[in-house]
Amino acid sequence: MTTFRAPVELEKAYRLLNHGPTVLVSAAHGGRRNIMAAAWAMPLDFAPPKVAVVLDKSTWTRQLLEASGEFALHVPTVSQVDLTQALGSSSGLALTEQQGIDKFAAYGLQTFAGQVVGAPLLEGCAAWLECRLLPEAGIQQSYDLFLGEVVAAHADTRVFSAGRWHFEGQDALRTIHHVAGGHFLVDGDAIDARPLTPDGTDGTDGA
Repeated sequence: MTTFRAPVELEKAYRLLNHGPTVLVSAAHGGRRNIMAAAWAMPLDFAPPKVAVVLDKSTWTRQLLEASGEFALHVPTVSQVDLTQALGSSSGLALTEQQGIDKFAAYGLQTFAGQVVGAPLLEGCAAWLECRLLPEAGIQQSYDLFLGEVVAAHADTRVFSAGRWHFEGQDALRTIHHVAGGHFLVDGDAIDARPLTPDGTDGTDGA
């Protein structure tokens, strides 16, 4: 398989999440693994890079994450929107207990190994962040909020390089943003702000 995956500098890893995409969360422990969708995830810091993600108490991914102390965030694409919805609305624990297979087998998912953590990484995403859990029992229990330090990051160079997203000509790789009930928005075009002077002009000649 041809891969366009390349490492991302850790001090720029926050940019993989800064535009607020829906993410997939994977974790593994004791020979078991799972992956789920999460709409609420965000970067928290630059160096060392940190992230936050909300995981409901009912999710099996959360149990595996707490047991292993590590997890991975994935940034899925337009071409994975159906899969993202399926992974977010199915139970990995139920599949394992009732059919003896996990979500990876059930949906025929291809994965690759991370550089640092043991959580499986899903092929075909736009970006991946490998994270070590920063245990905060209080907020985990009260608010279902989990913090992690990003220890490795990767992105598809067709849409992210030199610290920037660039989706032009790669519509199938645009990131997705869940609203509700299986409805998603798609990341659009980029625009750069012009510098303004204190008097409100744009600072260019003839303005």
